[in-house]
Amino acid sequence: MDPKRELTSVDLAALVTEMNRYEGAKVDKAYLYGDDLLRLKMRDFDRGRLELLLEVGDIKRAHLAAQEHVPDAPGRPPNFAMMLRNRLSGADFAGVEQYEFDRILTFTFERGDENTKIVVELFGQGNIAILDETGEVVRSLETVRLKSRTVAPGSQYEYPSSRLDPLTISRDALGRHMEQSDTDVVRTIATQLNLGGLYAEELCTRAGVEKTLDIEDATEDDYDAIYDAIVNLRQQVRSGEFDPRLYLADDGEVVDVTPFPLQEHQNAGLDEEAYETFNEALDEYFFRLDLTADEQEATSNRPDFEEQIAKQERIIEQQEQAIEGFDQQADEERERAELLYANYDLADDVLSTVRDAREQGVPWDEIAVTLDEGADQGIPAAEAVTNVDSANGTVTVELDGTSVTLDVSMGVEKNADRLYTEAKRIQEKKEGALAAIEDTREELEAAKRRRDEWEADDGGGDADEDDEPEETDWLSLESVPVKSTEHWFERFRWFYTSSGYLVVGGRNADQNEELVKKYMSKHDRFFHTQAHGGPVTLLKATGPSEPAQKVDFSEETLREAAQFAVAYSSIWKEGRFADDAYMVEPSQVSKTPESGEYIDKGSFVIRGDRRYFEDVPAKVAVGIQCEDETRVIGGPPSAIESRAETTLTLTPGRYAQNDAAKLCYRRLRERFADKSFVRKIASADQIQEFLPPGGSDIVDE
Repeated sequence: MDPKRELTSVDLAALVTEMNRYEGAKVDKAYLYGDDLLRLKMRDFDRGRLELLLEVGDIKRAHLAAQEHVPDAPGRPPNFAMMLRNRLSGADFAGVEQYEFDRILTFTFERGDENTKIVVELFGQGNIAILDETGEVVRSLETVRLKSRTVAPGSQYEYPSSRLDPLTISRDALGRHMEQSDTDVVRTIATQLNLGGLYAEELCTRAGVEKTLDIEDATEDDYDAIYDAIVNLRQQVRSGEFDPRLYLADDGEVVDVTPFPLQEHQNAGLDEEAYETFNEALDEYFFRLDLTADEQEATSNRPDFEEQIAKQERIIEQQEQAIEGFDQQADEERERAELLYANYDLADDVLSTVRDAREQGVPWDEIAVTLDEGADQGIPAAEAVTNVDSANGTVTVELDGTSVTLDVSMGVEKNADRLYTEAKRIQEKKEGALAAIEDTREELEAAKRRRDEWEADDGGGDADEDDEPEETDWLSLESVPVKSTEHWFERFRWFYTSSGYLVVGGRNADQNEELVKKYMSKHDRFFHTQAHGGPVTLLKATGPSEPAQKVDFSEETLREAAQFAVAYSSIWKEGRFADDAYMVEPSQVSKTPESGEYIDKGSFVIRGDRRYFEDVPAKVAVGIQCEDETRVIGGPPSAIESRAETTLTLTPGRYAQNDAAKLCYRRLRERFADKSFVRKIASADQIQEFLPPGGSDIVDE
């Protein structure tokens, strides 16, 4: 018996009853994994955190999941997820309905006067559509344009044609539908009553009617028994008093999950497990189904090197994030200390006022009231105070938009020294973290060596050392394995050069600032264009947590970084095909303008000589990488073509960014035998992340 991979209409009817018990839960965030799994993170005031999973790919399911069964949050959220976050953050879950007896669920969320519906189609190719309060499609995973119905942004959502609901059928209607058939009883129930094979057999068993009985030989008593079984099934579904079961084959693998026990499975001798709720049973079933699929992909005696490697990579990622946090905290403490000196007289006035009052025995509460009154009168020192903490003997002041907490028992200098000392302590924690990350990197390399040695020996066999590894034809594979890791730089623009160096660029002024302040090291290279509005582009010599190291970059590497800076600048939107770029050392980049001048956020002052790259072409390539990691990549063609299995090249042109991304998606999908693979890792949203702002033309044919 093959394991169930899609929920039935009966499953959904039972699920709706359970899910509506969570009405009033609030939505926190939405996540999209690939092109077919949507996760809504919610809060229920009585039950705590809720995780709703909606999957419409090869597996089609909808249920609440335990936190330990929820996949890690993906990296940069695609546009679909960001749109949902904007519409649903803080919204109340108002209920879910099943469309007639079809495999369609409609979830309703309310926030103020704005209602949003999520329609989940768990049949055919599967789809998720987001509707506004008028029923108009805001966004959908797939666009559907058929003679019978349309699902596309900007159009009214259209449900499929109505089907018979067997749970509401009358006895007379049952007789008429049965008599229209020319086959046996079980097939008639499955097709004419839309119950499917399993529940058709279950009804026959419950009714005591022979499944293979020819419809011409069926009697009114048989129809009565079948109708009674349907009524009983309806009561089970609608009562909400379920007795969920998870069914197992002889080898212990899951094969089915149902809201109540089925005589068919009991008669077949399947092992079963009982659960409190249908949601719990569904969650456990699909979690085990995923584990089974993973195990089938691995050989029975091969160590799980991938999991070992992934674990070390996850640890490194966490350590890198911690190090970034240490840098930020230390910078913030130093900034507060410098603000104290920059606003010395104001800070000294605040400290003296509060200290004098305390020496005279004035209670903290009265001091706070006096400061509030002073602020109302426009006294600068009083206006600066935002909080008085009697428990810790501190006051908090706002200096140039930054909150600084001052110890009243100390003067300005000692308070500044305290902040500098805290910054130094945080910096020491960073040094310890850097040492720890080096140990983890060594463990990662050791795991990779063990994997390579195993594969070289073919799992311990006598491999022929002269055998060359066969080159994989990824385009022709019927099933391409997905292998991906989250990286710190993915929220920026990025690519790897032909020689393997990372290049990152800002998407906006905030990211430009962040790249220079947090990620630019002394041996990196800073690139920018002559045109205004270009991204800050860094050619990284080393990673953020790695020791600084001087690198002699090749001419090809430098020109690829320059082309990246040009392609993602404002000249693309202007329709220009080339521009000049320049390169400087990090020491030449400053945020301090000349006296009397001002620089915008995200802009910098460049001092000293610049190296120019003239007439750099505005051209990018997007493609799909299959080796090491499976993902969309994009950037200068010379760098991308060497890493991707297949690519498309673009220049400034007539197609809007969103339309160009869809065109790229369709063309790339056509090149792979495994269409689902392309959907998972190279959706139009994911491709769009690598396209320059403005119109584009695809120059490949």
